[in-house]
This record gives sequence, structure tokens and C-alpha cells, in this order.
Amino acid sequence: MSADSLAFSDATALGREIAKGNVSSVELTKMYLVRLEKYGHTYGAVVTILHERALREARASDKELAAGRSRGPLHGVPYGVKDLMAAAGAPTTWGAAPYRDQVFDFDATVVKRLRAAGCVLLAKLAMVELAGGFGYNDADASFTGPGRTPWNRDFWSGGSSSGPGASVAAGLVGFAIGSETNGSIMNPSGACGVTGLRPTYGRVSRHGAMALMWTSDKLGPMCRSARDTELVLRAIAGHDPNDATSVDAPFASIRGRRPRIGVLKDGAIKSQPAVVKNYEASLAVLREFCDVVPNVVLPDGPYGDVFTALLNGECAAAFRDLIESGRSRELQSKDDRVGGYELYNTLAVDYVDAMRQRKILNEKVARAFASYDAIVYPNGSTVALPVGVPFDKSYPDFPGGPDMGSPGNLAGFPSVGVPNGFGENHLPTGLALMGKAWNEFALTQIAKGYQARTAFHTQRPTLSS
Repeated sequence: MSADSLAFSDATALGREIAKGNVSSVELTKMYLVRLEKYGHTYGAVVTILHERALREARASDKELAAGRSRGPLHGVPYGVKDLMAAAGAPTTWGAAPYRDQVFDFDATVVKRLRAAGCVLLAKLAMVELAGGFGYNDADASFTGPGRTPWNRDFWSGGSSSGPGASVAAGLVGFAIGSETNGSIMNPSGACGVTGLRPTYGRVSRHGAMALMWTSDKLGPMCRSARDTELVLRAIAGHDPNDATSVDAPFASIRGRRPRIGVLKDGAIKSQPAVVKNYEASLAVLREFCDVVPNVVLPDGPYGDVFTALLNGECAAAFRDLIESGRSRELQSKDDRVGGYELYNTLAVDYVDAMRQRKILNEKVARAFASYDAIVYPNGSTVALPVGVPFDKSYPDFPGGPDMGSPGNLAGFPSVGVPNGFGENHLPTGLALMGKAWNEFALTQIAKGYQARTAFHTQRPTLSS
């Protein structure tokens, strides 16, 4: 297999090649380190490349395999993490200038678990500053500069997991770990044409990760295939004594029967023509192996307002020191420089009322979607946003259909996003599937069925250095 083919192989295939002895972890690691150096900054995708640590871990992985010990299907596979997760001795910048020199002396639980699975940490990947909590309105919202999708450098790689999305799409890592509070895995997965899995809230420990919104933050895999997301999620999931919200929950399966999918009513309304066309084609593919029910309605409710009130209060508390010190004025985005002060004025009564509303809304959504294995809708009403244009000015004619990010994240439900074609400027479009709590593998089973019948997830961008 050529070096280029290896770089764009999914993690499952890389693990098999390593296990067969066709390539070593050290060889793969060196290849990815070169690619990170060559392309990482071009796409605003990387903060810190961990040369010494990566090679040390790769040598240890190869030594174990030589001694007959395998840690599993990801043994020796190199990966990267969004730079809000701690890696001992390396900067953990949270994408923000005030934290450029921040270093922790321990690994985040996710990093520990991936090492236990035999994986090799290559790099800390770029992100929108503070994961976007202060309300940025353009792509230039990190001290590393705008993240750029490898499909067209003039367009954004999405946020706030901008680096993981771009790095996976460009073949700079075997897979990546991103985070989502309200769209930060799903959005860059769509913009970069990769497969992203937002787990159920509580499935994965957040110990060692930056807090943005304690009641909604989630860590999850961003990969080149749905089968990869299953492997990675198994490796990082489970209860952690250092995170009281994390739990051990079984992975439910729907094997042996046709999945039942609900199509969100007006899900593709006010979307770009290519998004609509690709979405309709995707529904035709899903009908080949799923029972597809049209016009499933999202119950009425102030989902966005409730989510915003909760995010504002929790984000202001998480970054209280930064706001009160005045150092938020050092942030890259002009909106972020003042956004923290606006959050700081969140009223306690608004937060408490939002928490009460959240319970009611969650119950309504759970009842409405209870009979479905997944609800399907476009993963974005447009292709990636242009760099250098305010978000609210980019595609004003295509605001899209019902907002599924806020209801899904309020309830902590899992979602998976997969590429399903291309639109304007040969930029990827995406398909989203949202499921019930703890039913991630129902979603990945459907996504794997879709990817077995299509080849969008195997497409590769042409890179420029």
C-alpha cells in the first residue's frame, strides 16, 4: 500500500495493516508527523506536534506486538486530540491566547484510555478559542488562525473542532477526538466530509478536558468511516471516578432487523439546492435497508432560547476568572473580546427557569422519537462557510429547517454525521442521524450500511502546502 493510501486509510484498516506486519506503528507515525508539519498549519489544523512522545509511544506499540501482545484493533494507530484535552507536559491552549502557555502534568482520561488501547498520540489539534462559548461570528477565532477545510482553503473547516475535522479529512492523523457542546463535532464533520460521532452525554469521561457547559459537554471520535467511530468509542467509553457524570452503559444493538428511521419534517427546507439533492439521494439509499417514515415532527418548544440561557450561565461560570481579570480582551475574535462580559450578566432566574424548561422539552422529544432508531436530516443547510465573511452574512438565503442541535444536545442524545456528496465549490455536504440515549451503535449500524452502499467517505481532497 502506498504512503498516500495509508495516510487516507481509516483506522480500522490501519490497525489491520499493523497487526499483519505490513507496516509498523513507527513507520505510520513518522509518515503522519511529516504530513502534520507539511500541511497542519496550512489548514489551521494543528497547535502542537508531539514528535518525541509520538515516536516513544509508537516504539512501545511495536515492541509489544513483536512480543505477541496486542491491545486490540487500534493497536499502534496514530491519532490527534482537540487542544482542550490535557496531554502531560504539552501545552493545552484551549485555542485561546490567554492560555497559550498552559501546561498540565497529567493526561486526560480519554488520552489515557487510547494509550491503553495501544494508540499513539501525534498532536494537539486546533480549535475555536474557548470552544466558541463567547459567541464568535467569523472563522478567525483562534490564535492559530482560521481552520480551513482541505477541500477548499478559502472555506472554514467548521467549529469548534476545526483542527480534528481538517486533520482527518487531510490524512494528517489516523483519527481524532473532538468535543461537542452544541454542534462542535457535527458541524466540522459536515464541513470537512468526515464521519463524526457525538456520544450520549455521560458515555465518555471529560476529566482533563476544558469545561464549557458542564451539563452538555461531550467528547467523541471524528474518523474516516463509521466503523472507526465504533472502535474508538469502545476504547474511550465508560465510568471514570474523576468524572461523576460518566457512566458504564451497555452498547445497544439493532442487528438482525431493519432499522426504523424517521425523516424530519421540513428537514431540508431553505437549504442549498445541492444539499437538498444529496439529501434526497441519501434517503433513497437508506430505504434499501431501513424502514423510512416521512414527516416526523419535532415538538414545538423554545429549544434554542433554553440552550442559550444554560450555555451563557455555565460558560460565564467556567471562565469567570478570565472575564473578571480582563484578559478576555486578548482573544482573537472581536466578538469574543466582549462576549464574555455579556455572558457574565446572565440572570440566575433565567438559568433556573431554563433548567426547568429543559426537563419538559427533553421529555417531549423523547416521546416524539421513541419509536425510531434514528431521526434523519441534513447535517447543515449549506456547504462550508467562506473564510473572511461573517457567518450571518455568508448564506442568508439558506437558514435551513428545524434546529436539531439544541434539542439533541439539551437531551444529551447521540448523533452521527456522514458525508453524502458535494455542493458549491466542490465542498462536502452531510447527512445527520440522531438517536436515543445510549444507542450510538444503532446510529453507526445505519451509517455503516449507508457507507457500504456509497463511497463519499472514501473521497480524498487535493492538498496544497
